[in-house]
Amino acid sequence: MSEMDRRKFLKGSLAGGVVAAATGVGAKAEAARTFEGYADSMGVLVDLTKCVGCRSCEAACNKEQGLPAPDKPFDDFSVFDEHGHGGLKRRTSEKAYTVVNRYETDKGPVFRKFQCNHCNEPACLTSCFVNAYTKTREGAVIYNPKVCVGCRTCMIACPFYVPAYSYSSPINPIIKKCIMCYDTRLKFGKPPACVEACPQEVMTFGKRKDLIKIGHQKIRSEPDKYIDHVYGENEVGGTSWMYLSSVPFEQVGFSTHLGNQPILNYVKDFLAIVPMVLCIWPALFTGFHLLAHRKEARKAEEEKSEK
Repeated sequence: MSEMDRRKFLKGSLAGGVVAAATGVGAKAEAARTFEGYADSMGVLVDLTKCVGCRSCEAACNKEQGLPAPDKPFDDFSVFDEHGHGGLKRRTSEKAYTVVNRYETDKGPVFRKFQCNHCNEPACLTSCFVNAYTKTREGAVIYNPKVCVGCRTCMIACPFYVPAYSYSSPINPIIKKCIMCYDTRLKFGKPPACVEACPQEVMTFGKRKDLIKIGHQKIRSEPDKYIDHVYGENEVGGTSWMYLSSVPFEQVGFSTHLGNQPILNYVKDFLAIVPMVLCIWPALFTGFHLLAHRKEARKAEEEKSEK
């Protein structure tokens, strides 16, 4: 990048951050609207009692989405012993849109697949003041990187802490998350790659309203096997991915204090001021990065000229 290009980019980045901050509140009020989802959307019912932790779903997702090779191969089960910051289990990232974790429970080890739950009324969508997210009729919550400004408001708004930010390029902000294989499978009526690849048939793909009935039928037919709750049926307004479990959901990492109202109903006022802070920060961060890069480049040139 030439010196002139650097100046133009820095000037544009900072100006863009200020403009976005100035208009953030008005745009937020418009974006924080109530969205009720689609009646015939598709979904996935996950039966945690069947999962054996084979990580086939991780491998299928990796291949379908063209993600980089994992740090450890998919047949390396030592990942279940890993813990992140604060002792948390593995989370999704820009390199992994779904991960399987193992939890020690009252009934022994239980495995849980973790990915975007594709909310009926997505907090990421209603919190995004540039409308980078879309809730499709098929049920997926997808993302348009071309309009994203890197404010990361969606990361704060998501009740499940799913959206992951790509730090590999400071000048190209991108949020990374599961899109339910929308472009390659879902919009053509096919199940997500992880569902199709599962050898244990842990996941059932179908219309969300039918999956809710199936979930309750399983609970009624085997009350000693399942907790009497379909997680995701009502949480934060309902999600496209729902779960059955043999142990209390909090024992396998689920939040059980979210309530049944869409999360934006609780945090609209707070999120109205978030862009004013977060839109300026990425722009300043980019400016600092470019200035540091410029300084390093000049130092390298001086050292080269001295030789």
